[in-house]
Amino acid sequence: MRAIQLTRFGGPAVLDVVDMPKPEPQRGEVLVRVHAAGVNFFEVLMRADRYAVTPQLPMILGVEAAGVVETIGQGVDAKLLGARVAAPLFASSHPFGGYAEYVTIDAGLAVPLPDTLSFEDATALMVQGLTALHLLRQSPPAGKSVLIGAAAGGVGSLLVQLAKRGGASRIVAAAGSKSKLDLAVSFGADGAVDYSQADWVAAVREATGGAGVDIVYDTVGGSLTAAALAALAPCGELVFAALGRYALSTADLEAMIGRNQSLRGFALLPLLSPAGLRENLSELFQLAAGGALFVTKGARFPLGQASEAHRLLDDRRSTGKVVLVP
Repeated sequence: MRAIQLTRFGGPAVLDVVDMPKPEPQRGEVLVRVHAAGVNFFEVLMRADRYAVTPQLPMILGVEAAGVVETIGQGVDAKLLGARVAAPLFASSHPFGGYAEYVTIDAGLAVPLPDTLSFEDATALMVQGLTALHLLRQSPPAGKSVLIGAAAGGVGSLLVQLAKRGGASRIVAAAGSKSKLDLAVSFGADGAVDYSQADWVAAVREATGGAGVDIVYDTVGGSLTAAALAALAPCGELVFAALGRYALSTADLEAMIGRNQSLRGFALLPLLSPAGLRENLSELFQLAAGGALFVTKGARFPLGQASEAHRLLDDRRSTGKVVLVP
């Protein structure tokens, strides 16, 4: 089978197309022929050795895939043969390998897909969908004003919609271009600010009548974190996902104490259990299949063009979910 292998750290060009044996499902596992594999920004960071943890090389990137069960291992119900499933590799004992034509996964983690849900949409609802769902469960938006960064991206676009469903009183979307902001507004954002502009924090305060927001969901990191803090209301909460590096100084933290603000970290994997994973993914899949949750279609690349997919994310030119199609 073809796969995309990372043997050294660097730019997008270090992703190599290789041929390797098709994996064999072990007892309790299924072999899935991949129809779509998700591409995530943290994989871009891993490729460049800029992630919080340096991965061991060589490796096949990709933590989520969707496809059809082609072969089953011993002890697996034969009814799974031919089933359309999501393969959330990130929750398995083999958390990588999605950038390939085939993957194996524990049969108990293979989540059936509704007939009306595409493989590509399913990939958008795994890492990104679960992140959005659990971010809002950790810090519920009901009755509160919220700021959502990267609001046209994979996580951000779902956060806007789920925060609306969750009863947020006002949603301010932040992104880096007018087209992305228009997209976020179409998902239900009440206001939109362009954080490529120097006065974007003032625009957030204006959108909230000068009060600032009650919750900042920060999935961007970097210098934007400190700026977002300036848009946070007294007694507000800054929530950030464990993805990038966050530029908060001692002075920032002291200012938060003085304003009775709280800082909350977020990491998805510790929140997942096999039963909860299946239940939560099934919930997201049904919402999307029924039209209650819209998945933003991003760029679609053949497997052999994984480097181009990474380049798009590197340049911050993507909206929605970026997928590889073997």
